[in-house]
Amino acid sequence: MLKVYGMELSVPSNKVRFTANALGLEYEYKSMNLMEGEQKADWFVKINPVGRVPAIDDDGFSLFESNAIIKYLADKNNSAYYPKDLKARAKVEQWIDFTSLHIAAAMTRVLFNRILAPVIGAEVDENSLKTGIEFLAQFLPIVDQQLGKSKYLAGDNMSLADIVLLASVDPAEACQIDLTPYTNLVKWRQDLQAKDFYTKCHKSYADVLAAMSAK
Repeated sequence: MLKVYGMELSVPSNKVRFTANALGLEYEYKSMNLMEGEQKADWFVKINPVGRVPAIDDDGFSLFESNAIIKYLADKNNSAYYPKDLKARAKVEQWIDFTSLHIAAAMTRVLFNRILAPVIGAEVDENSLKTGIEFLAQFLPIVDQQLGKSKYLAGDNMSLADIVLLASVDPAEACQIDLTPYTNLVKWRQDLQAKDFYTKCHKSYADVLAAMSAK
């Protein structure tokens, strides 16, 4: 059986879980205790030598890096979320790359400095936080504009690009990032958050954070 190794506050991990759920896959989910350093254990480093989540073990085939994982899972299951047509796939790849490099990276800066750094006792990098906020202000309008042209990010059909974007903006409320100016993005997001592939993972990222903070 497919095994998915992740952590509930990890955006890349949730990206993999959203994808596996959307594909209707049966899998075993293993929540890794990152605070205890479980991701550095010898048994896990054999699966992911980088010692980070997410990673998968698909009946002995191990793979890390979230974008590689979701493409593998979609391709293996002949999913339309990752189309075979060259041009259609290129569009999906385009938005996966754009979102990963510009929106997810920026949100991660904000997430780390506003949420995670205080929890783990790390120093808050104000310059990195400022850069993250500025990048989001620069790049969120681009996806909002795109979602005003088509129902989904890469066209009229949902694709892996939408899953990547959904996971990337999932921590927005927890990170105090206001998405309300981006009306197309908000409408698109609300639609996807109501779907089973999302609700099987969690009600919201903010709820997960609140529950973990209360422990």
